Amino acid sequence: MRLSESDAALTEVLRARAGLYRQIREFFEHRQVLEVETPLLCSSGVTDPSIEPLMVERGQSLSAPRYLQTSPEYAMKRLLAAGSGAIFQIARAFRDGEAGSRHNPEFSMLEWYRPGMDHHQLMAEVEAFLHHCLPGRAAHYFSYRALFLETLSLDPFTATDAELESRARETLDLGDLSGDRDMWLDVLMSHLVEPDLADRGMCFVYDYPASQAALARIGRVDSVNVGHRFEAYVDGVELANGYWELTDPAEQRRRFQADNARRRGLGLTERPLDEYLLQALERGMPACAGVALGLDRLLMLATGIDDIRQVLCFDWQRS
Repeated sequence: MRLSESDAALTEVLRARAGLYRQIREFFEHRQVLEVETPLLCSSGVTDPSIEPLMVERGQSLSAPRYLQTSPEYAMKRLLAAGSGAIFQIARAFRDGEAGSRHNPEFSMLEWYRPGMDHHQLMAEVEAFLHHCLPGRAAHYFSYRALFLETLSLDPFTATDAELESRARETLDLGDLSGDRDMWLDVLMSHLVEPDLADRGMCFVYDYPASQAALARIGRVDSVNVGHRFEAYVDGVELANGYWELTDPAEQRRRFQADNARRRGLGLTERPLDEYLLQALERGMPACAGVALGLDRLLMLATGIDDIRQVLCFDWQRS
């Protein structure tokens, strides 16, 4: 039987994905990083108000709702605390939210952790990984602060909330949009700063405001508190998010609780804290850095395809 044009294109994408996964495993085998697998169904969903999990609420064996993982992060950290050493995972992840040219509620993620590294050392390894999979792009590094100063002539650490809002409204039609400081920083970053990265090849942005540390350590750099995290972009596509990981169980619990307080304020459902992760941190997780990278977007870049639906066998509307 002769393949249709769409079937032939799908077959090429399947082969490209298989080839990419071979490259990934070659990269980590050479560096002696162990491949692991963790459950997709979790007893606790993430507390981050910006991430909504998909839930499984009924089933013969379920005594309580389970969450489809938004990333394998918590489970992999439990393995680190158990002495796994450096690990990576190619995993499916699920998030209830936007679907379009760069988002699908079910997607593929690469996540890896490196004991003994900080976020700068891990950025160097991510650069090596991307050169392995996407050769020919020069890498550029910017602190979050330097990038705002260069692009907007605005210091994101010292500008007032009113100045951030004013700068956003100068260029963007935002109607009656309102929010806190981090919302205005996100608007400026996503609409005015990130587009400037599209012609710069491979870009790393690091040391975000402490309020955006998420699960990263906080430290003092150039007289301000920063979250020791980074994001990687290739040709303007946001591809990876990494942390010099928080290992303090008391601080982690406080952040989970603060997330739930924000969820209450936004009218969102609170999420149970992942006590398994907190217990693992109490036992002792090694100092490490970790990163999560979107594999469907990486495949888009590798193949020159600009719509995520064209690199998936079946997107969410056809699954």
